[in-house]
Amino acid sequence: MSVVGDGTGSVDGGVDEPGWEVEPDDESGAAVVAAVGRQIKAWREAAGMRAAEFGAAMGYGEDLIYKVEGGRRIPRPEFMDGADGVLGAGGKLAAMKADIAEVWYPEKIRELARLEAAAVELSAYGSHNIHGLLQTEEYARALFGMRRPAYSQDEVERLVAACVARQSIFSRSPAPELSFVQEEVTLRRHLGGRMVWRRQLERLLEVSELRHVEIQVMPTSRDEHAGMGGEMQVLKFKDGSAVGRSEGDFGSRPVSDPKYPRMCPRLQERPRPRLALAPAAWAGFVPYAAGR
Repeated sequence: MSVVGDGTGSVDGGVDEPGWEVEPDDESGAAVVAAVGRQIKAWREAAGMRAAEFGAAMGYGEDLIYKVEGGRRIPRPEFMDGADGVLGAGGKLAAMKADIAEVWYPEKIRELARLEAAAVELSAYGSHNIHGLLQTEEYARALFGMRRPAYSQDEVERLVAACVARQSIFSRSPAPELSFVQEEVTLRRHLGGRMVWRRQLERLLEVSELRHVEIQVMPTSRDEHAGMGGEMQVLKFKDGSAVGRSEGDFGSRPVSDPKYPRMCPRLQERPRPRLALAPAAWAGFVPYAAGR
């Protein structure tokens, strides 16, 4: 067995990194992962296999098996499927993929995804880059890769997966009303390279054709601007309640206190764009992407 830089064992060229580390402050996620780990260990012991034998059969190192069984590593879906087959669990371990599906994503994103899934109306303003719900996988990966201090590659992939999973909101039924305001600069800045940027613009055009989606552009040339504090988002629910989230306010956490609009007036006055997103309005963007 060889050991790579992060202490992960590899048996005869077996696959490293079969899961993600549990976030230290994610208590609910840690409890789920620990319960799944105990079940895997119980099935392994019932099958009369040592951790090293189990790892070899799975193509993973012994150290990784101990991490998963000890609740220190979140197993990916393919790990659960493989464990189910090797241990003869008859689908019982594979079925636990549903229990750990949410834990694959960081806690903050899980909470945001739950709110978005329940919302009947979502309004969002993006100032520095394309809003997460509108991002292509390539664009999201480029953004996370630019972060400083840098994310590990594993963290980048975990965040990208979470970003893509949130976009199921577009196919929900009944569909929520989705309204986005994007700063003009976010459409002109070719983050990730020109081809990534072009595909991102094409994705915006595609999404804008959905009947329940509105995307508007805030022109750069504005004398007054209500969104100078950065990204903001408001979600409204069936019971009439609402949640606001604003970059830089309350640690960027979602806040539902009725006093919140008075404490954060930027959410009362949404930017007033002058350009609606329509194919005609994009005439200056797509050729720009292709021709420079």
